[in-house]
Amino acid sequence: MQTTEPITATAIEATAEGLVLILGERRVCIAWDQCSPMLASATEAERINAELSPGGYGIHWPLLDEDLSVNGLLRDLD
Repeated sequence: MQTTEPITATAIEATAEGLVLILGERRVCIAWDQCSPMLASATEAERINAELSPGGYGIHWPLLDEDLSVNGLLRDLD
């Protein structure tokens, strides 16, 4: 049985264009409308108030009560 290790982010950045996931040496920018409908319609203040989970597996936006997994965000890019 093959197991796939979850991908974790070491940091995140919220820009006007989208969410930047920092995955070690690699940076992936995901447009807000590709993240979620809620984030696509959120204000800049709501978007920049994002918290990366301690393990780097998920991101929480407390002002929106929105939670997304790093794996899910990357999977949706395919």
